[in-house]
Amino acid sequence: MPHTHSLNTRLDSVSQDAVRLDALRAVGQLLPKHERTALEYRWPLVARQNQTPPNGLWTAWILLAGRGFGKTRTGAEWVRSQVESGRAGRIALVARTPAEIRDTMIQGTSGILSISPPWAMPEYESTKRKLTWPNGATAFLFSSYEPDQLRGPQFDAAWCDELASWKYPRDTWDNLAFALRLGSDPRCVVTTTPKPVALLRELVARPDVVVTRGTTYDNEDNLAPSFYSQIRAQYEGTRTGRQEIHADLLDQSEDALWERQWIDEARLKTAPESLAQVVVAIDPAVTSNARSDETGIVVAGVDSDKHYYVLADGSGRMSPNSWAERAIALYDKHSADRIIGEVNNGGDLVKEVLRTASGGQTFRYVSVNASRGKYARAEPVAALYEQGKVHHVGTFPDLEDQMCTWTPKGPADVSPDRMDALVWAISQLINRRITKIWV
Repeated sequence: MPHTHSLNTRLDSVSQDAVRLDALRAVGQLLPKHERTALEYRWPLVARQNQTPPNGLWTAWILLAGRGFGKTRTGAEWVRSQVESGRAGRIALVARTPAEIRDTMIQGTSGILSISPPWAMPEYESTKRKLTWPNGATAFLFSSYEPDQLRGPQFDAAWCDELASWKYPRDTWDNLAFALRLGSDPRCVVTTTPKPVALLRELVARPDVVVTRGTTYDNEDNLAPSFYSQIRAQYEGTRTGRQEIHADLLDQSEDALWERQWIDEARLKTAPESLAQVVVAIDPAVTSNARSDETGIVVAGVDSDKHYYVLADGSGRMSPNSWAERAIALYDKHSADRIIGEVNNGGDLVKEVLRTASGGQTFRYVSVNASRGKYARAEPVAALYEQGKVHHVGTFPDLEDQMCTWTPKGPADVSPDRMDALVWAISQLINRRITKIWV
């Protein structure tokens, strides 16, 4: 490495808070070429204070910041510092999709390859999902679409990007937590724009997690003036602006049908002893693999006063036989009156899979077909929540996240399967159909 003792002494004597990038460039012009090259890669000298890792003991550092803040650069530089200092030898890089790891964390304009100096440039092997540094340190790439890939490996550091947008946030985080077990002080950095998901709220509240906040405006010197004039005019003062610019952790999405306050105020610890009807609703996934949508399975009941109770959320990524067995088990556990199966994608598959999984048990089954969009189907159910007539018996974080974050304007690949199953269950209880189809 072409650092010299004299250069390090001179640079380390300068207060980070007093150094500005333009001043460094001016100083750089006076230095020999090899010292000028070294200066370009001294991130601690050009980083803002809120891009600097916190002192003290922590297991996770969450950089909760707006768009354009410089989160990616901060995460990449943290990884680089861990590698070059020898503090980390096996690193997990986790993002929403494999493409986002490659295009943002690795090859992006602020990614690891872009910010690494020539003398410590890692080799990127895309087919092996691996980075290898000259000193032998390695980083492995993981996607939130396949959280089970984190089972087995072990690491002493991790960088998680845009955690609030992960496909399966809780499964991915839990598997990563078990994998961070090497060395004396394994640590994780999370760089994300906030979204109202339960996992992020839980992490922010943990005593072993340090949270640094930042806004889009913090990086104004490095972004186009037209960008700032546009976002100010369009988003400043809006909920979107609060979340995407100022990094406020809101309770729910602006266009969501449900509000968390409605759910919390009506929540109960136990259900009434006697319910007039109980149903198990299934919204089956079309495929069964590591990247499949979840199968939504929700149990709900109604009492004689027309109050509704959400009793269980058995949703998850499962094979058809597994979700059928789970639905049958919930049917028995809650003495349900019927199973509701959404058949837009599965057709007769739902009934046949349930029949096979039941082992000859007789149960009541009703198929439903979505003739209207999700939003239209959900509105009457959301209205009951607003009236305080729907009670969650216990807490269902993943279900409640979907209810309070899903909007018709959201990403097309985000399927609110738990929410769909809830809507089918309550809708059937509203109608109080007496159809008896025995299987």
